[in-house]
Amino acid sequence: MKKRHLFFAALAILLFWEAAALLAAIPILPAPHLVAAVLVRELGGELPLHFAASLWRVTAGIGLSVLLATPAGLALGQSKKADALLSPVIWILYPIPKVVLVPVIVLFLGIGDLAKIAIIFLILFFQVLVLVRDQAAAIPSQLILSLRSLGAGRRALFRLVYLPASIPAVLTALRQSVGTAIAVLYIAELFATRHGLGYYIYFQGSTLMDYPAMYAGIVAMSALGLGLYYGVDWLERRLCPWKRGG
Repeated sequence: MKKRHLFFAALAILLFWEAAALLAAIPILPAPHLVAAVLVRELGGELPLHFAASLWRVTAGIGLSVLLATPAGLALGQSKKADALLSPVIWILYPIPKVVLVPVIVLFLGIGDLAKIAIIFLILFFQVLVLVRDQAAAIPSQLILSLRSLGAGRRALFRLVYLPASIPAVLTALRQSVGTAIAVLYIAELFATRHGLGYYIYFQGSTLMDYPAMYAGIVAMSALGLGLYYGVDWLERRLCPWKRGG
C-alpha cells in the first residue's frame, strides 16, 4: 500500500473523529487534538514504560511461538503418520478461543509476565503450526524426489526446500494474528499488573476518569499493533522478495 493512501486514510479518520467529538460534546469522546496534547505530555511520563512492557510481552510471545511451531509444523508436513496421529488433537484445540483461557493460565502461571506471554504464545502457536504444516505438505513430491536423486539428504531438504517454503506461511500467520494478540494482550494486562498499555488504558479511563489519557493509551496500543504489522511486512519484503516481484 502506498504511503499517500495511508496518509489520506489517517486524515479521514482524524477528521471523522474531530467531527464526532464536536457533535457529541461529551467528556468520554475528547477531540483528537486534545488527545494528541496529552499523548505528547505522557511521552515524558510513564507511558513509555507501559509501552515497553507490552512490547516485551507480545514480542516474546511471537518469538516463542515461531521457534516452537515452525519445526513442529514442518515435521507434521513431512510425516503423514505424525500428521494423521496429531491432526485430530490440533483440530480440537485450534478453534477454541484462547482468550477464554486467560483466567486458567493466570491461576497456573501466576500474575507475572510469564502468564501474559503464554496467552499470546497459545494464540500464535496454532496459527503458525497449521499454516506451516499445510505449506510443507503442499510441496510437490516431484521436487523432493528430484533433489533426493541428486543426493540431498534430510538435512539438505530441510534447509533448501522445507524451511524456505515455511517462511511465507509463518509471516502470513503472524500478520493474521497480530490484531488478535494485541486484543488479548489488553485483556491479559487487566489481571493484577501495574505495567502495560492495557493496565494504563483501564486505569486512566475507569479509575481516574481521565479520558484524553485513556485515548492516548489506545493510540499507543494501536501504534504497537501497526508497528508489529508493518514489521512483519518488512520481513516479508526482505525474506520473500519473489512475492513482491510483480
